[in-house]
Amino acid sequence: MKISEEHLSEPGLVVIDITAADEATVAEAAAALGGLWLSSGPSSPWHTPGQAGVTVRTYADLRRTPLAGGSFGPGTC
Repeated sequence: MKISEEHLSEPGLVVIDITAADEATVAEAAAALGGLWLSSGPSSPWHTPGQAGVTVRTYADLRRTPLAGGSFGPGTC
């Protein structure tokens, strides 16, 4: 997946790809990150041919703490 320049336009903005054996684990990891930083939440999961596991992507703003209730929905960061 291509990373858009807008997601890295300032210091403190990051793109995080999370890979695990199953969808439940990547969703839990993305939710845990959403408890630390303002985050987009996980993308739809995808499999890369020839590689083990499932991957999700999340966008986070390390400069800001999350709002009450954790991360936003996908694509909102």
